[in-house]
Amino acid sequence: MSFSESDIKKALSFVIEPDLKKDIIELNLVSNIKLEENKISFDLQISNPAMHNKKRIIEACEIHLNRILKTSIDLDVNILAIPKPTEIPKSKNPLPNVKNIIAIASGKGGVGKSTVTANLAIALAQKGYKVGLVDADIYGPSMPLMFNVEHEKPQPVEKNGRNLITPVESYGVKILSIGFFADTNQAVVWRGPMATRALTQLFTEADWGELDYMLIDLPPGTGDIHLSLVQTVPVTGAIIVSTPQKVALIDARKAVGMFSLEQINVPILGMIENMAYFSPEELPDNKYYIFGQDGLKSLAQEQKLPLLGEIPLVQSIREAGDAGRPAILQETSTQATAFNAFAENVITEVANRNKKLDPTQKVTITNMDGCSTK
Repeated sequence: MSFSESDIKKALSFVIEPDLKKDIIELNLVSNIKLEENKISFDLQISNPAMHNKKRIIEACEIHLNRILKTSIDLDVNILAIPKPTEIPKSKNPLPNVKNIIAIASGKGGVGKSTVTANLAIALAQKGYKVGLVDADIYGPSMPLMFNVEHEKPQPVEKNGRNLITPVESYGVKILSIGFFADTNQAVVWRGPMATRALTQLFTEADWGELDYMLIDLPPGTGDIHLSLVQTVPVTGAIIVSTPQKVALIDARKAVGMFSLEQINVPILGMIENMAYFSPEELPDNKYYIFGQDGLKSLAQEQKLPLLGEIPLVQSIREAGDAGRPAILQETSTQATAFNAFAENVITEVANRNKKLDPTQKVTITNMDGCSTK
């Protein structure tokens, strides 16, 4: 035999999964490859294991193996169905060693949700907590840039007979993002089921270890990813990020409404106002309320939710994020003080929530009537 497992994978990389429109090696659908003389066997997951689909994809495998290996091979393919996220047993918590899972959400894009999440994660790590961060913004992942790990790749590890991925670590925070698996110059164009499956894998197929806090940076709005999250892991609570302006507050109200739906019922830990005010460097004691004053404070009071903090509008916050060194690392700055105060309030509210309420259960949504995500 003059070929290796690497040669086999190269050949199979020309086989396209009919429904997912990508090759079966890139999608990690091939496993348990075995070689015995000219006999090759492996397991192959496909989205539609109907007889005609099975026959067609096996034929494609055989054609490309013969072409690349330049020999006639005896092929044995075990076809399996790609498991759906909802097939995870309802009673099983995929993250049993994670104490608190916190979703960071915003109804509207552009309010600085990812910046707030990154700085909160580092602030908690600096206080001695074990922290993980899932960049669940499938279509616009930004955490690899913010943590200066754009070129890092999560490494595989075997644990208890399972092949898992190891999160990348930066500034004391364990991170997983779809950005680690996609070309930074390539748009991620996925339909809902593919995005949902990718998100689920970040939780269920990763070696997170023991964590005090796992933060989840959600995409803007209220949609499939948010519902998939609460169906996959038991979310301890949610934090809503907004700016003071009215157009952002309208969408923040929708985000509160989504988590408060009877079918979801995830506790809201509080709200955080970003870009609350502007203080010029030469006039640090002056506050200019560019986007309005007390907008989120009023909404929080109306919803009977804690206002967890007010983050100023400071140019260096943006510059620090772009440079891969979040503003919390500028220890004596106004913005670092604001983020630290925010982190302290989050710790307090999580403790209050855990003292007063039972642990959150994973959500089972069988009927979406009345569960509008618009």
